[in-house]
Amino acid sequence: MATDNRINFWRKNAKVPGSIQPVYGAQHPPLIPGLHHRFPKDTPKANNLKTKKASSFHEFARSTNDAWDIDDEDDEDFFAPTHPATLPPTIHSTQPGPPGPPQPSDSTQDPDTRPAEWLNHAAAELRLQPEPGEESGCGQVNGRVVVKSSSEALLNTNTERSTLQKQQSLPVRPIIPLVARISDQNSSGAPTMTVRDKSRLDKFKYLLSCPNTDLEELRKHSWSGIPREVRPITWRLLSGYLPANMDRRELVLKRKRDEYFGFIEQYYHSRADETYRDTYRQIHIDIPRTNPLIPLFQQPTVQEVFERILFIWAIRHPASGYVQGINDLVTPFFVVFLSEFVEEDVENFDVASLPLDTQRNIEADSFWCMTKLLDGIQDNYTFAQPGIQNKVKALEELVSRIDEDIHNYFKRYEVEYLQFAFRWMNNLLMRELPLRCTIRLWDTYQAEQEGFSHFHLYVCAAFLIEWRKEILSMVDFQGLLMLLQNLPTIHWGNEEVGLLLAEAYRLKYMFADAPSHYKR
Repeated sequence: MATDNRINFWRKNAKVPGSIQPVYGAQHPPLIPGLHHRFPKDTPKANNLKTKKASSFHEFARSTNDAWDIDDEDDEDFFAPTHPATLPPTIHSTQPGPPGPPQPSDSTQDPDTRPAEWLNHAAAELRLQPEPGEESGCGQVNGRVVVKSSSEALLNTNTERSTLQKQQSLPVRPIIPLVARISDQNSSGAPTMTVRDKSRLDKFKYLLSCPNTDLEELRKHSWSGIPREVRPITWRLLSGYLPANMDRRELVLKRKRDEYFGFIEQYYHSRADETYRDTYRQIHIDIPRTNPLIPLFQQPTVQEVFERILFIWAIRHPASGYVQGINDLVTPFFVVFLSEFVEEDVENFDVASLPLDTQRNIEADSFWCMTKLLDGIQDNYTFAQPGIQNKVKALEELVSRIDEDIHNYFKRYEVEYLQFAFRWMNNLLMRELPLRCTIRLWDTYQAEQEGFSHFHLYVCAAFLIEWRKEILSMVDFQGLLMLLQNLPTIHWGNEEVGLLLAEAYRLKYMFADAPSHYKR
C-alpha cells in the first residue's frame, strides 16, 4: 500500500524535489533543452488555487526522500581512492563529447522563437540543430528508425516551449562562460582594470606597506570589495590571523603553520580510532560533495587537504565537532590563498604541481582563518544548533516588518522559514551563490565587525526580498519551496552582490538600532 501511495504521489505532484525539470540556481545550471523533452511536465491548471489546498510540509516530507540519503554500500564508494579518470572533464575542454541520443523537437515551432544559445550542465554554449528526419516526425536510435506519434510530438512542443519561457525569464545579459567560474568578474564576464580599480589597489598597497597597518582604515576600504592582488594578505589581517605589525608577521606565520602541522602529527593518525571513526567517515563522505562542478575540488590532493583541516578542527572543538556544512566554509579561504600562486583559471589548476612547502602554507592558513571565522559563529554548530534557530527566527521577524506581503504569503502556503533559511545560515549562502560571489561577499563580511554572525542576517533578508516578484508568482507550496531552494543566481557577479550588500546595509541601518521596529 505504501508503494502505491508513493507512486500516486509522484504522478500527481510534478514539481516536488526529485522530479526532473528545469531548476535554475548557482549549484544547478539550466538543463539542455534537447534532453528535457524526455521529462514531460504537467500543465498547471488555471483554477489550482481554488481547487487544491496547499499541502503541509510534513505531508510533503513524508512522501519524499532526501536527495543526499545514501545506503551503506554507497558510503564505501567514497572511501575508495579517486582515480584520475573519474575526475570531471575540465570545463575549458574543446573536444567533443560522446554523441547523445537524437533530440526530437516539434517541426511546427516557429524557428524565430528558438534561442540561439543555451547553457548545458557545464554552462558551455550549445546551438540547437534540427535532427535528420525531424520534419517527418522520425528519428533514429541505435540505427533504427523511430516514428513519433502525434501525441508525443504535441507533448514535446509543450515541454520545449515551457523550457524556452523559463530560460527567457532569466535576466537578459551576456552569459558568464563557466558556471563554476571562480575568478573575479562582473555580470559581463569581462573583468578589466579601470582607473578607479587601479586607484583602489594603490590605496590597499599603501595601507599594507605601513609598518603598522591601520585595520579600521583597511576595513573601510575592504567593505566595497578587495582587489584580487591583495585579497590573501587582507583576509589574513582582517580575520585576526596576522598581526597589524609588519615586523611580527613572518614570525607569527611560521609559528602558526608549525603549530598546525604539529596537530597533524599528534592527532591525524587517530582518525581510525573508534572515538573519531564516525567523524572522519562523515567528513570523508562530504568532501566529494563540496562544489562538485569545480574540478579543483575533485582533485585527490585538495580533498586530502580538506579532510585534514576538517578533522583537526573537529577534534579540537568537541563542543560542536564536525557538522555538515562546515566543509563548505573552507573553500573560499583555500581558493583565495591559492590565488597568490595562480594567475588565472584557478578552477582547473593542478594543486599537486605546486611545491610542497607552498601547499603546506595554503593548508595551514586555510585552517587558521576558518577557525577564526567559526569562533564567532560556533553556536551555529553546537548541539541543536541554537545559533541557527535564533537567526532564522530573527529573519522571520525582520521580514514580517520589511515586507509583510511575502511574510503573509509564506503563512498562506504554510512555508516555514526554517525550511529554506536553515541552509542560508548553516552554509552562509554558499549553496545559493556561485563561489565567485561568495568570495566577494566575504570581503564585506571580513570588513564588518560581526559580519558572519550579525550582518549576515540582513544579507539574508535582502536576498529574500530580491526574489519578491518570483515568490509572489508561485501558486503552491511545492513551487515556493523549489524556488527558494534553487534561486537563479547563475548569472550573478560583483554588480549583483554589491547591490545586495547595499540593501543589507540599509536594512541594518534602519533596524539594528531600532528594536521596537524589529520585534512585534
